[in-house]
Amino acid sequence: MKIKLNGEDHTLSNGASVTTLVSHITGRDVDSKGQAADGRKIGVAVARNSEVVPRSQWAATALAEGDELEIVTAVQGG
Repeated sequence: MKIKLNGEDHTLSNGASVTTLVSHITGRDVDSKGQAADGRKIGVAVARNSEVVPRSQWAATALAEGDELEIVTAVQGG
């Protein structure tokens, strides 16, 4: 299926979830609660079709053809 991620076209396998996408983008295993399997913070937030997807819903949020997603990274500093 084709989606837009941060304004760019991407192709994912059918049945992919937000968890699948975050894992693919970060290169880290992500569990069903949206936490990194290695215990470190992931530091990203996800919006699907202009609505924030709570981390607790990443695994349950299936992606669909044409979805527009934004993944933003938390940055610390001043």
